[in-house]
Amino acid sequence: MNLGQFDPRPTAKYALATASPFLVIAGLVVEEVSGTRVAGHIELTAEHFTPWGVVHGGVYTTAVESAASIGASEAVKERGEFAVGVHNATDFLRASKGGRVDVLAEPLQQGRIQQLWLVTITASDSGKAIARGQVRLQNVPLPA
Repeated sequence: MNLGQFDPRPTAKYALATASPFLVIAGLVVEEVSGTRVAGHIELTAEHFTPWGVVHGGVYTTAVESAASIGASEAVKERGEFAVGVHNATDFLRASKGGRVDVLAEPLQQGRIQQLWLVTITASDSGKAIARGQVRLQNVPLPA
């Protein structure tokens, strides 16, 4: 993105248009970003399915890691740091055959060196939890 296209909204830097191909196919659309909350959604389609016709758990794990990393990094950016995941434990609670899911990430603990974030993925139509994950992140200096 060049400076002429700079978008000052906090979610702009996380837009799929500027993401890696891996994150584009995962499909997390970030709608809200702060150091204490990240919210978004994914439109799950056949591109996300296993050979057995259900959504691949890696999609959920990627969403959990991404949402937690975005929020944790926002929380420490004023200190010249960003956050990197050091452990991701994602539980798959029920199978899904697609549709929209909502992703919500909030911190459980935010320390000087590490953070712990909880991310919940729910089916938009039913409100039922599909997956839930916790990510421990390390706060590290931004690269020079």
